[in-house]
Amino acid sequence: MTDSSLSPEESRTTAWHALPAEDAAETLASPDEGLTDAEVARRRRIFGENALPQKRPPTVLEVFLRQFTSPLIYVLLAAGIISTLFADFTDAAFIFIVILINAVIGTFQEVKAERSATALQEMLKIHARVRRDGREATVPAEDLVPGDRLILESGDRVPADVRSVRAQSLAVDESLLTGESHAIQKRPDALDASLPLADRLNMLYAGSTIMSGRTTGVVVATGQNTEIGQIAETVTASEMGKPPLVLRMEDFSRKISIAVLAATGVLAIIVLGQGVPPLEVFFLAVALAVSAIPEGLPVALTVALSIATSRMAGRNVIVRFLAAVESLGSCTLIASDKTGTLTVNQQTARVVALPTGEMFSVTGAGYAGEGEVLDGSGDLVAGSARDRIEHLARAATISNEAGLERTDEGDWTHRGDAIDVAFLALTYKLGLDPAGIRESAPAVAEIPFESERRYAAVWYQEGEETLVAVKGAAETVIPSCRTMAGGPDGSMPLDPDRVQGDLETLTSRGYRVLAVARGRAEGEVSAENPKLPPLELLGLVGFIDPIRPDVPDAVRRCRNAGVDVVMVTGDHPATALAIARELDIADSPDRVVTGAELGDDEVPTFSKFIDRVQGARVFARVTPLQKLRIVEAYRESGAFVAVTGDGVNDAPALRSANIGVAMGSGTDVAKDTASLIVTDDDFASIVAGIEEGRYAYDNVRKVVYLLISTGFAEVLLFMLALIIGLPLPLLAVQLLWLNLVTNGIQDVALAFERGEPGVMNRPPRRPEEGIFNLVMIEEVLISGTVIALVAVGTWYWLLSNGWDEFAARNLIVLLMVLFENFHVFNCRSEYRSTFRVPISRNYFLIAGVVAAQGIHILALYIPVIQDILQLQPVSPVEWFLLLVLASSVVVVMEIFKAVRKHRPPGHQTGYGVG
Repeated sequence: MTDSSLSPEESRTTAWHALPAEDAAETLASPDEGLTDAEVARRRRIFGENALPQKRPPTVLEVFLRQFTSPLIYVLLAAGIISTLFADFTDAAFIFIVILINAVIGTFQEVKAERSATALQEMLKIHARVRRDGREATVPAEDLVPGDRLILESGDRVPADVRSVRAQSLAVDESLLTGESHAIQKRPDALDASLPLADRLNMLYAGSTIMSGRTTGVVVATGQNTEIGQIAETVTASEMGKPPLVLRMEDFSRKISIAVLAATGVLAIIVLGQGVPPLEVFFLAVALAVSAIPEGLPVALTVALSIATSRMAGRNVIVRFLAAVESLGSCTLIASDKTGTLTVNQQTARVVALPTGEMFSVTGAGYAGEGEVLDGSGDLVAGSARDRIEHLARAATISNEAGLERTDEGDWTHRGDAIDVAFLALTYKLGLDPAGIRESAPAVAEIPFESERRYAAVWYQEGEETLVAVKGAAETVIPSCRTMAGGPDGSMPLDPDRVQGDLETLTSRGYRVLAVARGRAEGEVSAENPKLPPLELLGLVGFIDPIRPDVPDAVRRCRNAGVDVVMVTGDHPATALAIARELDIADSPDRVVTGAELGDDEVPTFSKFIDRVQGARVFARVTPLQKLRIVEAYRESGAFVAVTGDGVNDAPALRSANIGVAMGSGTDVAKDTASLIVTDDDFASIVAGIEEGRYAYDNVRKVVYLLISTGFAEVLLFMLALIIGLPLPLLAVQLLWLNLVTNGIQDVALAFERGEPGVMNRPPRRPEEGIFNLVMIEEVLISGTVIALVAVGTWYWLLSNGWDEFAARNLIVLLMVLFENFHVFNCRSEYRSTFRVPISRNYFLIAGVVAAQGIHILALYIPVIQDILQLQPVSPVEWFLLLVLASSVVVVMEIFKAVRKHRPPGHQTGYGVG
């Protein structure tokens, strides 16, 4: 057979891992000599290139236009258009400039936001060795088609999904797909139709890496039909969760819009009842809308979030989407990947169990020879126990194909299998030199490690004797042992029950256990066909991907902050539980749920699925789509979910979460799908991000409080003046001056606040809580009312004492500027006294207040601005008297905060009040 009628859908859905290699090749019409060029061309027409469909990135214009899709911007646009229609060009210009500035800043931040499919595509831009027409050739990976005969060896990246046909010592790193923390030993003859992806030992998947050995296989799926391709479709099709700030600001904008319409309607009714002509009523309504709408809020928020972005970068968190800045501060749950996030993603020897039952701990993590071997009391191992452990380390070093060296700069470099490297690190920690050990034990013969054999052995010369060093899977090596190290004479009969007990203990604690043994060669050793003699067991070594040093404290800080942490991994349940126990995430097996238990036929809205998810603390052996469903289930139950990850397998969940957090050393797919990137891969940096996110949201609230309270004061000032029968105390252009210049400088300065203490000792905000909670409402009403009453009283007194409107209005504008100068200090904390917030926490605010007052004083003397704003100079005495009046807002708010602080605990309200 030279061609195949297989369709792309069949390529995607066929259980290739359940077919014998010969049957898979026959189904794909893949002869040993490879496909002909004509057949390759025919199949490429059917299956397309081995490439993923790319989502077209938005153009700069599309990103720019997207900045105008917020309710608050709609209101501002309406006010600007109305002002233009009625020839109020000054007001219109102010409004449109504000909208434009906000759009430019937002566009700059988001122009490169969507690149997930592009990153996936980049992963496949490699070359592959194939056999075609009986000849080997190197072709671009894009040219591969199902049925191609592929040749892969150590260091190669797998360019398509492949059914392995023949293999030698094949180990593959699939962590970016499965979350497994160690390389998987592959076997072409392994068959089981029910196995999940992580356990399919006869398959190689696109994007994984050959760590050791070589294989020949048949390409079974390319492009979007590969496992990566199916993930790419999920990433593209799934909807990103909206950041909490976006949700809250949308709700806030709707409420502001309704409030503006309501206030305008009330005003219209009042003035129409006073006999004012309808056209004048309309102009009054526009002026009121200008005072009610916080024109500077979009720019102020953008600046506040930009400042927080810079601060997060200083703490190793890169923000890709501006609105995501405060999202970590809002999250109620972190669904964390294990490998590379909670752990270092480097196998490490952590326990040495000698055959006599003694166990020793090993310090240090990862591929570095820095650490110690300690006894049960925490002291350095010594005496006969140390001698026996050194014998174990020597045997493991001799039967080792890896390399681990320290560079002149002090760094460690490694090559080879992860477990072999970890054995060499153990040798260094004992103070031994692996290179010296190998030189003193020249090899005579060897049996390299193969997945079918599950051990490696090296015969070597020691003096006049020929010895053999063996290491491998415990269940393979132990049956070949007749004795064990440790008796009075240095050796004693093997105690199978004791050794088996130690093995089960280590395995139950999540360790990957290898046995090390040695023996004396019997007779002549044949390099072509060496056979193992009876062995002496030297001990067992337990390996695990260890926890990052800062993670336990980071998890505790999350718990103190009311943020739950669950683990979602593709790794083995026992390994995942061992890590979870060490981090105090889970304490028993019944808190672990596997992918097989979750199943594939349920959706997150089913209560049964959600109950399973909420009852678990660790999710092990889960597929990428199951991880996505877990995230959706948490969101469905009302949680704000942050997902961490570094692999392709994490991309769908990262996109679906309220906030996706990728590791800096992870795949491009994860980084380009996430909203935040942790550059140092440290879970502790995520906690720092939570802290900065809470600071950012506090600052957003402070800015909103400042702008809304002063806006409310202006509206109330208008309403009271009209009810009393006074003329408007401020012109529309003067309102814009106050909102955009005075507050526009101060709200930006307020955004530089460093954050208040105790932010990580309070629970997250309730998901349903908006920007306006009870404490915000109380403070806006009280401060706004004080400003409005003092201002309208001053306006009334001035007019009653013979001041003309021009001169009186000039003083009211200055009074409002001074009120805003004072009130910004009230806004530095919603619950602490103004005088208890150190100035050193924000020198920008002092500069901002001085600048705002200074600019207004300059405006009093510059003719052009005088004409536009209808202003004139004031005397020092007038300025001082107005300063005293304006300070009243600080006095009243200090009294309010003191009263609220001493309320009974059951009556205290507000965010952050304790």
